[in-house]
Amino acid sequence: MVTFLPGTITGLGVGWNPHPLLPLSPGRGARLPECMAYLFPTQPGLKELQMLLFSETLVMVSDGGEHQGELTIEVQSGKYKDQQGLMSHCLIVHAGSHSVLDKTVCGNSVLGYLSWKLEPLEQHSREFIKFPMLPMEQKTSLLKKDDQLVMTRSIREGEEVKTSRTSFPWDSNEGFISEAANLVLLRVMAWRQMVPSNARFLALDTEGKLCCSTYQALGFQTIQMGHQEAQVFIVEQTVHSEGIPMACQFYLLSDGHLAKRVQVGSPGCFVITKMPILREEDEIEPPLAFPKRPLVWEEDMELYSKFLDRKEQLRLGHAGYLRQHPDAQAVVSDFLLFLLVRQPRDAVTFAAEFFGFFATNCTPPPALRSSHPPSPFRPQGPKDGDQSGTG
Repeated sequence: MVTFLPGTITGLGVGWNPHPLLPLSPGRGARLPECMAYLFPTQPGLKELQMLLFSETLVMVSDGGEHQGELTIEVQSGKYKDQQGLMSHCLIVHAGSHSVLDKTVCGNSVLGYLSWKLEPLEQHSREFIKFPMLPMEQKTSLLKKDDQLVMTRSIREGEEVKTSRTSFPWDSNEGFISEAANLVLLRVMAWRQMVPSNARFLALDTEGKLCCSTYQALGFQTIQMGHQEAQVFIVEQTVHSEGIPMACQFYLLSDGHLAKRVQVGSPGCFVITKMPILREEDEIEPPLAFPKRPLVWEEDMELYSKFLDRKEQLRLGHAGYLRQHPDAQAVVSDFLLFLLVRQPRDAVTFAAEFFGFFATNCTPPPALRSSHPPSPFRPQGPKDGDQSGTG
């Protein structure tokens, strides 16, 4: 049977093992930033991950060329509400497959919520085989609760249901990447056209146990899709579970689309039926530089005419205002006369003191005042208080 999302095929947790000869254990997974730094010199950024937001559909084809099922994968951005009710931006991954093999219906699905650092927030997966006599179904849920990653597994065989629950400390599994995150990670590998060599990873098998997994780049190949040819980047993934190791090959287009998927040793494969429009990163062109030309408006008849009209409009407006407010012209005239009589060194402070008497909140001056009264606009001298006399 060929399926898509069991833990031993695509649902792989990832953690870098700095000692390739030592087996990985739950406590030996590297932190996610270290793992991603080992995978790629630069971690996937927000702009790069946004280029991987798309949906795709493949069909399952038998060795004889018969269509036996379908596979869909969709990655999009959204929002996630955690246990405390806090909303955050996230990646939403939804994938599923269904097929009919030997007149038996089978399929699986996964729905995962990821942070933009590919950390699992919540995930629900389901796999089923509808045997006539004994239908089987397996459900697995992952949920981040405080500092724990809780895994709940439910297996139903006929009428019998077995449920188990396991909690992993979050600190000891910071390198873990869920099934949903792994689908995004494959697209990142395709986008960057590279896979690290001699690297070991941490994976969840179909029994919910941790095991080693490896990626290997098999190079490039040109495939035919209808009347079109395309180059694909081939990645082989091997899961070293307690039983027989399982390997799967992914034929990836340059923008992350999955062109073909083959599980080694299984009949049939998933293939794309139509060549998609490859997504490319937009190149930001430099802005066009236009030299600034001097504007000689005096020589432009239209601009010069507008200037004269505006000048006359302002002149008439000023004259009209002074006719309507003769007191304004009188105040300005008194100030200029007083300024020329006193001829102060600091004309600004003098103007502030002069017009300060017109403020409504200013206390009225005394009838007899000094010719040099203290002012809030100039610093106080040591003898200012002694200089008094009649005005």
